[in-house]
Amino acid sequence: MKKALPWVGLAALMLAACGSQKPETAAAPEAPAAPAVEAPAAQTPAPSQAELDQAATATQESSGETAQNASDASLERLAAMPENAQLPAGRWKSGVNYRPLVPSQPTSAEPGQVEVIEMFWLGCGHCYALEPFVESWKKSKPDYIKFNMVPVMWGPVHRTHGRLYYTLEALNRLDLVPKAFDEIHKKGNMLVSNDAAQSQRMGVAFAKANGISEDDFNREYNGFGVNTKLQRAEEITRRYRVEAVPVVYINGKYVTDVGMAGGQKELIDLINDLTAFEKRR
Repeated sequence: MKKALPWVGLAALMLAACGSQKPETAAAPEAPAAPAVEAPAAQTPAPSQAELDQAATATQESSGETAQNASDASLERLAAMPENAQLPAGRWKSGVNYRPLVPSQPTSAEPGQVEVIEMFWLGCGHCYALEPFVESWKKSKPDYIKFNMVPVMWGPVHRTHGRLYYTLEALNRLDLVPKAFDEIHKKGNMLVSNDAAQSQRMGVAFAKANGISEDDFNREYNGFGVNTKLQRAEEITRRYRVEAVPVVYINGKYVTDVGMAGGQKELIDLINDLTAFEKRR
């Protein structure tokens, strides 16, 4: 287990980043994954746009066992993975493009459904780069896919952003999630502070600017429903041993990400293939 680093500041937290995958560009190749770090935050001035840009290409933020150790452990178990639990030979290779979850995890899917979970963080540049691809996919994905975005729960900043996300969900305004990403990554408004009351005021200001009343926002922000979902997100973060975001889990059996798939578009293709495979089983 890695020892948590001292509380260092919101700008530094953004630069500690969240995933090993670069956003797709026409010329730049994928950068290799950097060592995982953990960097909690303290109150500092909002980061500059240059700092926010750096966040999209910085090192992974992690908690617990290193990603390399987890990867090695999964690869060691591949030999014992039944052939009927692997995609047919072809475009995707088990251990390269996706890995089995050992042990597999229970899901909330109904019979006939296949669950897909994307673990994310609103402050993550890589999650921001993936978000348009996910939004487009959600409009055309098969009905049998039960898709859930789950905010990662590593520390206070992540929990505050998770509370904002679940408040928007409770208000049936998940259409504002792309705007929240833009607010953080384009406008430099972190939507979080060291002070919980100030974080809530920042959330209220964002909500009011997007047509939500202060009373409605505050009612849900500290409500039972949001607190219950935050507890579930805490459980999922621990149970899946989430070490970097964005990361995708398919039906409690497989894990993949942009780097393993080879790009954002490729990740969507891989999700489609793995879910179709699970649906046929």
